[in-house]
Amino acid sequence: MLETTLAGSLPKPAWLAEPQKLWAAWRLDGALLAEGKRDAVLACLKRQEDAGIDIVTDGEQSRHHFVHGFLVGLSGLDFEHKRTIGIRNNRYKAEAPVVTGAIKRTKPVHGDEVRFMRVHTKKPVKFTLPGPMTIVDTLADDHYKSREKLAFAFAEALNAEARDLEAGGADVIQFDEPAFNVFPGEVRDWGIAALERAARGLKCKTAVHICYGYGIAANLAWKQTLGGQWRQYEDVFPLLARSKIGQVSLECANSKVPIELLGLLKGKDVLVGAIDVANETTETPEQVAATIRTAMKHVPAEHLFPCTNCGMAPMAADLAWKKVEALAKGAAIVRRELGAP
Repeated sequence: MLETTLAGSLPKPAWLAEPQKLWAAWRLDGALLAEGKRDAVLACLKRQEDAGIDIVTDGEQSRHHFVHGFLVGLSGLDFEHKRTIGIRNNRYKAEAPVVTGAIKRTKPVHGDEVRFMRVHTKKPVKFTLPGPMTIVDTLADDHYKSREKLAFAFAEALNAEARDLEAGGADVIQFDEPAFNVFPGEVRDWGIAALERAARGLKCKTAVHICYGYGIAANLAWKQTLGGQWRQYEDVFPLLARSKIGQVSLECANSKVPIELLGLLKGKDVLVGAIDVANETTETPEQVAATIRTAMKHVPAEHLFPCTNCGMAPMAADLAWKKVEALAKGAAIVRRELGAP
């Protein structure tokens, strides 16, 4: 009960990549980079276990970016001639690969990574993948000329990858869909269907992560435009409640999301964000516990998984790990109150 987990990314060691940068370049290459990635994953797993996290991730230590880390394994994309585009409805600009042909997954992308994790931890393992809509929103498309068609092409590739990850030992496969908070009409029209296609046939737990983004300047500025209540989840949660996805990861701590919106996810596991990734203050365990108690008014404890609001890749490492420890300690407080082990 109240098993803790993380939304996905954690800071990379400074010897592996430049710290506190979302698009940080690797500081190693070749065989040294491959070895460095494995060492970073080992350290990441050990620190989560020591902190008391129940369902661990690899912290996305082997990926340059949560979307591009998967895309580099696909054909039909040009990474040499990137184009500057506005993403998340022009919230900010990014250098995007260009879709130049049919999207194909010609070989496994992350299979070795999940198998490495499985060998080196006895904890349940969660592995994250970008969702179809978010991938589409992070690319320039010169081939499909349809966001829906492109999304389903990626859904096919994601499904093949997810099946391999499940076979390699993943207990939870999570699809990251921050774009769901930006394009509710497309979520309704084809986004949920594309997400379900990506997860089709999986027997492990499936999750979708929807948040308000990393703690970077563009996202912080966007939040200032959302008013006194952030109600984007109100459009998406009823659709997800009817979907085949088992878990929903969302932002809650230190946000203006009306807590009662969690009740729209009846029947789903809720990974409630109890750690703010957009500030430099470490939550106390009691603050985490208070967030969990509030969430329990709308979600039964057996369906609640204390989590982080979003990934922590751009955060200072010492701050991120203090927050991780606070998450585990806060959940332990509430478990004791409930008489759970």
